[in-house]
Amino acid sequence: MKRTQTRIGEANREKILDAALTLFSRYGFRGTRTDQVAEAAGMSKPNLLYYFRTKQDLYSALLERTLFMWLDPLARIAADADPETALTDYITAKLDYSRRFPEHSRLFATEILQGATCLEPTLRENLAPLVDAAVATFRRWIDQGRLAPIDPMNLMFMIWATTQHYADFAAQIAILTGRTLDDDEFFTRTRDTVLHVILKGVLP
Repeated sequence: MKRTQTRIGEANREKILDAALTLFSRYGFRGTRTDQVAEAAGMSKPNLLYYFRTKQDLYSALLERTLFMWLDPLARIAADADPETALTDYITAKLDYSRRFPEHSRLFATEILQGATCLEPTLRENLAPLVDAAVATFRRWIDQGRLAPIDPMNLMFMIWATTQHYADFAAQIAILTGRTLDDDEFFTRTRDTVLHVILKGVLP
């Protein structure tokens, strides 16, 4: 019985987070009310508050879910991997997330633009160590002559900026091209172009 209750609780938390994502990404933290989230999740406000005591708790949990989703492909960059393969996999994963989870990316971008006050502890505790490890791997590849002598941290920023652009500025891209990453042909062309430009610039 306890295991069933746990599964139901986890399902309810995810349902609340999914409803909150749409509202927060559209109206921001201040423009979203808890009762709106509860209605979108199909439950009462007291029931929602059983899982998330405050709107701030809900917002923080949503941002952390997004960040942890992005950490997995970053953690898979291994020092003993082939640089071209590792970078190809990482860039492709980031573009795929922009295609499948654009609202997550836009919500995250809004939080960063507002100073990351809510997410700063999580960025320091969870993101920073993985970035440091990836940068150390890039430096090792540079020392081994397997990567061009570029600044590793700026390479990381460039990958993020390029791949997340297709989620954060999806409306602009759609206006200019009439396409989005949901279009398989456009996604493939975008991925191949980004990979060509970045890999040509960093591989010896």
